[in-house]
Amino acid sequence: MNNRKLYTIDTISEFHRISGLPKPQHPLISLVDYSLVEYQIEESEISWVQDLYFMGFKRDIQGKLHYGQSQYDFDEGLMCFIAPRQVVKMIISKSDVKPSGYLLAFHPDFIWNTPLAKTINNYKFFGYDVNEALFLSEKEEETLIGLFKGIEKEYQSGIDQFTQNIIISQIEVILNYCERFYQRQFITRKKSNHQILEKLEIVLEDFFNDNVIDKGLPTANYIAEQLNISTNYLGSLLKSLTGQTTQQHIHEKLIEKAKEKLSTTNLSVSEIAYELGFEHSQSFSKLFKAKTDVSPLEFRKSFN
Repeated sequence: MNNRKLYTIDTISEFHRISGLPKPQHPLISLVDYSLVEYQIEESEISWVQDLYFMGFKRDIQGKLHYGQSQYDFDEGLMCFIAPRQVVKMIISKSDVKPSGYLLAFHPDFIWNTPLAKTINNYKFFGYDVNEALFLSEKEEETLIGLFKGIEKEYQSGIDQFTQNIIISQIEVILNYCERFYQRQFITRKKSNHQILEKLEIVLEDFFNDNVIDKGLPTANYIAEQLNISTNYLGSLLKSLTGQTTQQHIHEKLIEKAKEKLSTTNLSVSEIAYELGFEHSQSFSKLFKAKTDVSPLEFRKSFN
């Protein structure tokens, strides 16, 4: 038996079928009660790629869920978000504990040609790894479940010309609440988040102390990989805690190293640019001046 079959879930109906649920009441959106899910598959480990958006509050899920580079045991209440074309893997384990929670699934066609279609990519948590999920307080959980149930009530009441816009506005409210709750999480989980900042400093220090000539400049993806977190989560965390993007942190460390070389060595500007990973010294000089308001040579002269 092949335990690594890759399923494709293109529609809400297909997701209902695999989950052992009745046919959906709306072709493009559905609220799923996890206590009713019975996966119609024989494999103990399944992977799927879906053409749907998933937003789920989950507790006591039977098994482990993987997406991104991480896995999570669902023994606590949390929200996670999956965008279309992401590969998801679940290792299913049998348990007497019934899972609970809700999953809102909707097809991109549901929001096509609406303002949300243009802004949904701004919600960076759709790119977070599973271990970067949103941990909810009891009050936050009640708020989101109430909004989920409001969406279900709307599409169950009958579809008319107002249904889509009303539901989309409710989805946007959910996304904005989750944005707020993530900001709360960045603040309340200070210890682990500040440990990430400390590790970031070490990663950048090691990178620029190493021979970077053949590696070029570090990217946000590289930094996130070294920290074992997703690029989106790192960017959101840094923005919340420091007000700077990952790229700005990289540039800050780069300028610090450049100043050190300009003030303590006789290397030319071109040589320093090359040592710091720039292909062209002009690019280095332009960045340096943009960050310090003086050229590299002007900075050097201030030390002579």
